[in-house]
Amino acid sequence: MNIALIAHDEKKELMVQFCIAYCGVLSRNNLCATGTTGKLVSEATGLTIQRFLAGSQGGSQQIAARIACNEIDMLLFFRDPLNPKPNEPNDMNMLRLCDMHNIPVATNIATAEVLIHGLERGDIDWRNVLK
Repeated sequence: MNIALIAHDEKKELMVQFCIAYCGVLSRNNLCATGTTGKLVSEATGLTIQRFLAGSQGGSQQIAARIACNEIDMLLFFRDPLNPKPNEPNDMNMLRLCDMHNIPVATNIATAEVLIHGLERGDIDWRNVLK
């Protein structure tokens, strides 16, 4: 599975801790991430992560382009709901693309845990059938 990781600044540490906790599951998949998130997660876990630009420099749009081409199977996007972001329209577009292509998305730790357990059980394998 191709899993994309994105985290707003206020949620980066949470993403790192999540990836440390589920390093075993994540290591069996292909990971990509926006620049800073990918760097922090890779340094903390040793996971191989394809890094794009920082989110504010277009990394989120690079991931959105892969979503539009149905090249991403799951998006873990830890958003900060309390502080509006200048690139929020791009974020909404990315979430819309996930809806269009039936790509499972987690925008918080609770949903990410459900998805990662489903991934581990094989519940997301239906994505391979679509390709």
